[in-house]
Amino acid sequence: MTERRLPPVEVAPLQRHGELSGFVLIGRWPDDTLEWADFLLLAVQLAAVPGMLPQGSTVFRVAEEVPDGPPEGAVGLVLAEGPILGGEHLRPGRFADRTPPGLAVLHPPRSTVSSVPEYDTASGCILLPGAPELGLEHRAAWVEVDAQGHIARLTSKVVDDPGADVDTAALALLLAA
Repeated sequence: MTERRLPPVEVAPLQRHGELSGFVLIGRWPDDTLEWADFLLLAVQLAAVPGMLPQGSTVFRVAEEVPDGPPEGAVGLVLAEGPILGGEHLRPGRFADRTPPGLAVLHPPRSTVSSVPEYDTASGCILLPGAPELGLEHRAAWVEVDAQGHIARLTSKVVDDPGADVDTAALALLLAA
């Protein structure tokens, strides 16, 4: 059996005023949960850089649109929507009218309890909502890395109960009506 070779999913970060404001997906969309985990790994590595997420833990929305004057081959965006905590935090049901293909949360080192105590790590989670009533399962991935890119945690799986994990519960609340 020959393995199907797809072109790579390329990712370019977007910055506004020195802060991470999102990502451009170039070439093609991630094909499955593992490719979304690869995207999340890159996103969390950027979140580990001091000052990239000055508002703390930030929610990002996957958008099936491209920026003005897009790079050649741009297929979509992952855009910063706002903080998950604090005075200007996103409210539950924020995305209930139009469910995005995915929501992610990135936590900078000061907002992450490291699973490896001797390292300051950043972390993140992406939730790819399904429609369980139609047999389409929710999927998610989690990543934790330090500023040098060392991976402390990388997990992806089908999510039966989004409420069982704090990150997927928060993201599911943002999607709920």
